[in-house]
This record gives sequence, C-alpha cells and structure tokens, in this order.
Amino acid sequence: MRVVRRVALASSTLLLLVACGKNEQAAKDSAAAAAAAPPPAAPAPALNLADFAGKWAMVSTPTDGKDTSSTKYTLTATADTAGWMIEFPSGVKAPMTVTVSGDSLISKTGVFSSQRRKNVKVFTEGSFRIQGGKLVGMTTAHYQGAGADSVLHLRTEGTKAP
Repeated sequence: MRVVRRVALASSTLLLLVACGKNEQAAKDSAAAAAAAPPPAAPAPALNLADFAGKWAMVSTPTDGKDTSSTKYTLTATADTAGWMIEFPSGVKAPMTVTVSGDSLISKTGVFSSQRRKNVKVFTEGSFRIQGGKLVGMTTAHYQGAGADSVLHLRTEGTKAP
C-alpha cells in the first residue's frame, strides 16, 4: 500500500511540475509575441476648422424623389466656429453653426427662404468630410409647414475656390 501511495504522490508531483512548466512557457511565448507585434495605428489627427477656411462652391442634389435638380450655393467657412455662411445665387444668405465630431464637420443653418420651394421656409442640417480635396457629405432640409413632405435628403459636394 505504501508503494501505491508513493507512486501516486510521485505521479501527482510530476504532473503538477509538467503543467506549471507549460503555463510558464505559454506565458513567455505570449509575452514575446506581444513584444514583437507592431504598435497600434496612431489615431487620426484631430479635425481642424482651419482646413475648411475659405469659400467653397457647393452643389446639393436630392437622393430620391421626382425633383433631382441640384441646388448651388457658396459656403464661406472660417478657421473657427464664427462667421460661417451660405449664400445662394438669388442673394439669400443663411448663417450656419458648425461643430466638430470625430472626423466630421456637423452643420446647421438658421431658417431661410427655400431656394427649391416657393414661399416656404427651411433650415438644413449636414455632416461633411474633406475627401480628395473636396468637401463631401449629406444634408437634410427641413421644410416648415410641409406636412408629410417636410424633409429632403441631399448629397452635397463642394470644391474650394482658389
């Protein structure tokens, strides 16, 4: 019986040593792999309003519906959040507020006379990015008193004036 106990004790000890040795080696392998892995990519640089400063020739085109004609306007952008303005060929101007969210510029205009719908007031909200030197994004127009047809989604793109 003593022999059986000694063999059982020796076997248990051997199994414990083998198991611990494998865990230590696995930990060493994991540490080596982590050290050899490339560092994570650097975060994208923060969006800078100065990148938008200047005049932009903008074109907004509805994404659906019967009327797919484009609306053109000039966006005047500054290096800070003050003084942003859109101006239509008709002379109508609408001040715009802007904020930065991640890699996007978020905009909202005040209420102005619609250039698409006669005798209707509208305000717009949009989200933009600079891609390939162009200002691109989506704009949503909210028409006042238009009932079920009160929202229009537009794809917007602009090129910076030299």
